[in-house]
Amino acid sequence: MNKIISINSPKSPISEAYRGIRTNIEFSNLDKEIKVIGVTSSKQSEGKSTVIANLAVSFAALEKKVLILDGDLRNPSVHRMFGLSNIHGVTDVLLEKHNFVDCVHSTEDINKLNVLTCGQIPPNPSEMLSSKRMRNFVDSLREYYDYIFIDTPPIGIITDAGIISTYTDGMVFVVSSNEVDINQAKIAKERLDAVGANILGTVLNKFEAKRSGNDYYNYYYEEHDSRGKSEKRKNKRKKKKEKAMS
Repeated sequence: MNKIISINSPKSPISEAYRGIRTNIEFSNLDKEIKVIGVTSSKQSEGKSTVIANLAVSFAALEKKVLILDGDLRNPSVHRMFGLSNIHGVTDVLLEKHNFVDCVHSTEDINKLNVLTCGQIPPNPSEMLSSKRMRNFVDSLREYYDYIFIDTPPIGIITDAGIISTYTDGMVFVVSSNEVDINQAKIAKERLDAVGANILGTVLNKFEAKRSGNDYYNYYYEEHDSRGKSEKRKNKRKKKKEKAMS
């Protein structure tokens, strides 16, 4: 779980950024219940699985009951994020080979977070995702969880994310900084718009600032600490001087 910075370094500026995204999603809940959230991107390797894992951890930290469901039935990766087995998962539940309780995983570090991996990769992922059984399954999970995050395939490559978006309450669009062509990102968004997806917002991932927030905090505390030490030295010198004069 080395990529899940919300677990490894909860006080870091990056973890704080995820909490900011969490707050924005919570405010989206004011007029319409946002419980099932899909996360997609334009292409592979933009970090959507990393984003979904950190967001889920952030919500679970609020004592919310959270489920991550791996909806990428072509190239699943959620199990690797959490170091879990992928022998059984979503596909087994849909095919009624195993029940949900047998397939869902609890996470050791986060009390309220569950993970449902993909399971065996099917020959017909699009058909499985668009099936009535899949829709009913996701709807049934609403009763047990406060938030359900679905990791979907890149919308810019295949249609699976568009299918999943039809039974989610909103979609988060991940864009990798300096890696995705602008036109490619526009096409991906147009595909989400075409199926009537409720786009909650866009996450700019892999962005490197000239001076990171962490550097700023280090700078602030180093400056604060050095000023404190300087003040202590002045006080010591003043006391010594007063003692010498007495």
